Amino acid sequence: MVALLGLSVARSVLAVDPLYVKNLSPVAGLLGLPSQSSARAVDGWQGNLHTSIASHYVLDDASGESLLLDGETLRLALDLRVCFAENWTLALEVPWQQQSGGNLDSIINGWHDFWGMSDGGRSDAEDDQLEYRYLSADTGFGLDDDTSGLGDITLSLAYTFHQSDTAAASVALGYKAGTGDEDDFQGSGADDVFVALRFGGEHLTDLPLSWYGQLGYLYADDSDLLGPRQENNLWFAGVGVDWRVSENWSLLAQLDANAAPLDSDIDALGTDAILLSLGARWQVASQWQLDFSFVEDVQVETGPDITFQASVRYTPK
Repeated sequence: MVALLGLSVARSVLAVDPLYVKNLSPVAGLLGLPSQSSARAVDGWQGNLHTSIASHYVLDDASGESLLLDGETLRLALDLRVCFAENWTLALEVPWQQQSGGNLDSIINGWHDFWGMSDGGRSDAEDDQLEYRYLSADTGFGLDDDTSGLGDITLSLAYTFHQSDTAAASVALGYKAGTGDEDDFQGSGADDVFVALRFGGEHLTDLPLSWYGQLGYLYADDSDLLGPRQENNLWFAGVGVDWRVSENWSLLAQLDANAAPLDSDIDALGTDAILLSLGARWQVASQWQLDFSFVEDVQVETGPDITFQASVRYTPK
């Protein structure tokens, strides 16, 4: 235990990065909701590559609305950060996305069957098909052909206004450009802006724990795809812990939440989202880290059924 505490102290002057988590539900994923990020200023620069595979199945209707989300999202994101002045970090995220029928349905159905879990009708649908469809009296959208391409690029600027050996806090301002094709569900077709307060620290208990979180506001400009039911003013929040279990390994648990993207009586569109992520981080070498995690929709249907993730992080000395 003493050795692990020593590792935590030595690590406290470094940035402890949260798991990279975005709500990849086909609707919420169009908006510029930012992932959690370290409150500490980057030391020099950092390059990250994030991979996410999210499986969707929702079939619901309410109050004259009907929704079917059946498909899979593959997302790759190049995340570059640079400290250009003391306590100032500039971050650029460039995503590539694919919407398709995917390959996970039979695996997920088997998992549900093994544990006797409810699947919301997923097992009754054809495996590995793509269909996103929403209809209401005043709007609607649809997609049934595989698509891929550049997503919406995000640029953000963060200022770390407090930083000590054991705690940090920062404020970030971000802009998401509508560079993705909205008809292909690669982006919202609109520009969004956000502001976020981020914080983190060490030693909540005698265990070698690091903790972190964020709280923020997003203004989502009008998207032709989402129509008049779109919510423009959204909150987002998150909190997590990193437990250093050995010199090279950490276990992470994280909650992320966001306001509902549409004014709708259907839970998948009109209920605030809560996502739980569990993962592990491997310090491969002094400059390299690998993250492995999965994400579940704690508030059912407000996010993908399940998302599998991996991240590669490089921080030069």
